Amino acid sequence: MNPAGAVVGFSPLAYPRNGTQSDCLMNKPMSLALLVIGAILLFYGLKAGDSIGSGVSRAVTGTPTDRTIWFMAGGIICGLVGFFGLFRGSGGSK
Repeated sequence: MNPAGAVVGFSPLAYPRNGTQSDCLMNKPMSLALLVIGAILLFYGLKAGDSIGSGVSRAVTGTPTDRTIWFMAGGIICGLVGFFGLFRGSGGSK
């Protein structure tokens, strides 16, 4: 008797998820995308740091604007995650 909604012939154990080739194929494009997004955010952060508003904020408070800091921090974090994602091993047991 087939329970309602069960797929006949499907066994979750037949498709292991740890360290498979499909995981590796999906992680590389995602890591590359994060690396590119990080570079774009860093670029915008540097441009925002050179803006008139950031210059005024730096003159008055001694720090750049919050927007500049968020762009730079987000760019650094995305870039590092993308970089380490590209160059790390598969992590699966062999």
